[in-house]
Amino acid sequence: MGKKNKGGMVRRNPFASILATLLFAVLGFLVIFPVLAGALASFRPGVELLRRGLSINLNFSTMNLDNWKLLFTKNASSQKYFMWFKNSMVLTLVTVVLTLIICYFVAYGLSMYEYRLKNLLFFLVIATMMVPFEILMLPLYREMMSLGLMNTAAGVILPGLCGASTIFFFRQYMIGLPKELLDAARIDGATEYGICLKIMLPITKPAFASMAILSTMGAWNNMLWPMMVFRDADKFTLPIGLNTLLTPYGNDYDLLIAGSMFGIIPIFVVFLCFQRYFIEGMTVGAVKG
Repeated sequence: MGKKNKGGMVRRNPFASILATLLFAVLGFLVIFPVLAGALASFRPGVELLRRGLSINLNFSTMNLDNWKLLFTKNASSQKYFMWFKNSMVLTLVTVVLTLIICYFVAYGLSMYEYRLKNLLFFLVIATMMVPFEILMLPLYREMMSLGLMNTAAGVILPGLCGASTIFFFRQYMIGLPKELLDAARIDGATEYGICLKIMLPITKPAFASMAILSTMGAWNNMLWPMMVFRDADKFTLPIGLNTLLTPYGNDYDLLIAGSMFGIIPIFVVFLCFQRYFIEGMTVGAVKG
């Protein structure tokens, strides 16, 4: 903690600042190490990965572009990879767009209107966050079977469209917005739908950006539920497809490591697109309410 000087300004403790900097530097290295090690491993033969594992040792004698050539050369392995990549792109895009739209409207109703049982409904939404997905897998599986949605994209997308954490974040963000805007818009003759879509929605851009990044990460990396729903190999998503490269009969580490690194790019691009609003959205959404 810093001490206040005579002018009321907070004077920071130099030792605490140095300690905090070192701590975050170590944490940053722990976060970046797997990515850096994976990127370097993608330039080495799969045999080197088995011998030495993941490391950041720069041994240029064993590094080449063969793995990346294999990935982008039109061969059977490359075609399968980009089929999985396309499946993941489509599923992720549809899931994220629908999730943001649905959760926004639910959170809008929970934050901008006053009615009976409002708090009870919000409590029920929050209560679903306490139930692990592993408990819901079997009931969801039976439900998808009864609806005839097994081995379909709809069977993967529908169960996760109304995420409790996304609703909670939107709601916490919107309860801090001035409700006088709604009253002023009604006086000007705006409809409820117009207020929701034309006035309040643009204000929530930071919340949308934050949830877009987190929802994209969740949908892109989702493996367990799609693996339960999909049965045809041509419908596999990227995480499932990469997992099929590891078999008892042989492992294709060359394609696996290069494909894994290339699979990070969409998440990185999404973060770059929305990082302008990400910090603001996470901060405001966390403290309001």
